[in-house]
Amino acid sequence: MRDLVKRRRLVYNIQREVMDELRVDEVADKSASHLCLFSRCSGPRVKSCFLSCVPLLSWMPRYPFRENIFADLVSGISVGIMHLPQGMAYALLAAVPPVFGLYSSFYPVLIYFIFGSSNHISVGTYSVMSVMIGGVTERLAPDSDFMILNNDTIDTINETINDTINDTFNDTILDTAIRDIERVKIAAAVTFLSGIFQLLLGLVQFGFVVTYLSEPLVRGYTTAASIHVIVSQLKYIFGINPHRYSGPLSLIYTMLEVCSLLDQTNIGTLVVSIVTIVGLILAKEVNSFLVQKLPVPIPVELLAIIIATLVSWQVDLKTVYGVQTVGEIPSGLQAPVMPEFSIMRSIIGDAFAMAVVGYGIDISLGRIFALKYGYKVDSNQELVALGLSNMIGGFFQCFAISCSMSRSMVQISTGGKSQVAGAVSAMVILFILLKIGELFQDLPKAVLAGIIYVNLHGMMKQFGDIPALWRKNKVDMLVWLMTLILTILLNPDLGLAASIAFSMFTVIFRTQLPKYSLLGQVPGTDIYRPIEDYNQVIQIPGVLIFRSSATLYFANAELYTEHLYDKTGVDVPKLLSHKKKLEAKRQRKDKKEAQKAKKEAKKRKDEVAVVAVPELDPTPDPNPDPNPDPTLPKVIILDLSPVNFLDTVGVKTLQNVRNPQHHSHTTTMEVFRTCVIEILEKGDFFSDKLTKMILFSSVHDAVLHCQTLLTPSAANTVRDYNFWHLCHIKAFEL
Repeated sequence: MRDLVKRRRLVYNIQREVMDELRVDEVADKSASHLCLFSRCSGPRVKSCFLSCVPLLSWMPRYPFRENIFADLVSGISVGIMHLPQGMAYALLAAVPPVFGLYSSFYPVLIYFIFGSSNHISVGTYSVMSVMIGGVTERLAPDSDFMILNNDTIDTINETINDTINDTFNDTILDTAIRDIERVKIAAAVTFLSGIFQLLLGLVQFGFVVTYLSEPLVRGYTTAASIHVIVSQLKYIFGINPHRYSGPLSLIYTMLEVCSLLDQTNIGTLVVSIVTIVGLILAKEVNSFLVQKLPVPIPVELLAIIIATLVSWQVDLKTVYGVQTVGEIPSGLQAPVMPEFSIMRSIIGDAFAMAVVGYGIDISLGRIFALKYGYKVDSNQELVALGLSNMIGGFFQCFAISCSMSRSMVQISTGGKSQVAGAVSAMVILFILLKIGELFQDLPKAVLAGIIYVNLHGMMKQFGDIPALWRKNKVDMLVWLMTLILTILLNPDLGLAASIAFSMFTVIFRTQLPKYSLLGQVPGTDIYRPIEDYNQVIQIPGVLIFRSSATLYFANAELYTEHLYDKTGVDVPKLLSHKKKLEAKRQRKDKKEAQKAKKEAKKRKDEVAVVAVPELDPTPDPNPDPNPDPTLPKVIILDLSPVNFLDTVGVKTLQNVRNPQHHSHTTTMEVFRTCVIEILEKGDFFSDKLTKMILFSSVHDAVLHCQTLLTPSAANTVRDYNFWHLCHIKAFEL
């Protein structure tokens, strides 16, 4: 408290001349602006560039083996155990066999280990990405395309009459083997294409694209995507088979059909689902209660699939109760396969949406952990790492990956220090694929759906953002809600594009409704504040300081001019009308004087008749108003410090404001940023009469200069002096 009081008592006193922009450039020795497109290539620069492209070669030689290896091993094993149930469960979301979820938890993780720049995130399968993949695979390969004719011929022999009756039942059944093969090809193709997009964006240093995904947008989008996940898994929870819908409102149609099929619920599947969900929730609560006492969290999901597999195998749930199981899980790894290039034209939009969403989630979590643990994440390198992970994974029939919050938190809580933990988790998945994967063939799909539901509880908590955003920023709350609604109604791909468009619209809308204020001086200081917000600020006599809180461009240029004239009391139409009347009066007076001179010349017979027309005084205001409006300000200062760019419309607006035909007795001043002055220079704004000598470095400099003009000795020159003060404030003759 004492330090705060001492700081409040600190004062400073600086004596300097009032400097215009040319004087500032001279004193500060402004350098010539130049753009260097090419830098000198040298050995150290090439080495640094190569190491930045392959971060593993940079940090692995300096890896503290003794200090970190044990923690990374424990963390990697824990995360690998989580990969098993999550990979198989999220494969259901992607509408591919569960084993491909394990592939997606192996190959991309190894690639990210080499090229990733974050030490703590856990990449692999992710629910939002999986549901986006599932939307594509089920749209391009619906069940209806794989229905085949089933002919069952029953020969019934009637022993008494020795006749043979052939009863043929023609039914259609789903060829799941062919369907799954086709869906795997589609998933691999869209994953490969999204990886290409991410890689290209990373190579052209386009990592800033994530800035268009604001936090409210991302959280609203992931919440809506989780609702899509919940709806897509209802068929496994209830053991029903609803028709797959695609396009806008597909979620609504799916919900309606699920409700109509509830009477066909498989009781055995429903019981398995309920037991799994309740058991996982209770186990996770116990896990969170004992988190401080246990060295590593209890792998409740792994225990769930082990117990469910044993029960299913012993009771034979598939045969006795009709419960769907995972089915055959091939052991070993598959050879790489070229993606289906023939279908890529139809999935370009989906692939780009996945590339942006996957990267947005990855870099958001990566930056959070980097800030917490004191290192830097390269946004462009993350694009390259994800792009290579997806692109190479596409050859091995993986589906698109991103990072998972739950796995990342486990990796950190168990002591993970680097991506060595990720490599260890990949080795765990490799062991499962080679040795024990086939043991989970009897695992019920309802258990995997239950695991998905329980893992979504964190995203459902994001609904708590609504009241928090209502208190903090209602526009952000509107972005959150509209993103949720648009993504639910239009599906994740179109919903993302519509949400970004709406978010951009809110930014444009806010620039069209800035706050316009007149500023006054805080007594005894060089600080200026809005007079409507502060009671003790004073307005400079004869000077009005006008400020807009937004930049000036085509969307708000007209509003800016209207508010300027409204605040300052300058009625342009009225002034123009008054000026025209003065001009007409002057012309009538000149005409009378000319006629009078002509008559006098005729009377003088000994002199040559001469018509005397008085010359106009070449001043900016040849027609001074004999009765000027005393309510009009002598000087208007335009505080344009919030302006960070100008377009041609903005420049033209400032030129129109300065037009002396509009104003006869008022001088206007302005202040801009240096970058805006450069834009004005390139736009040929300045001329011989309008130079940077009229520009000032601060509002206070402009005010002091105006006060020198308004002194009695300089009062007569105010009307004849044209000046335009830029650099956050601007002054010109009106």
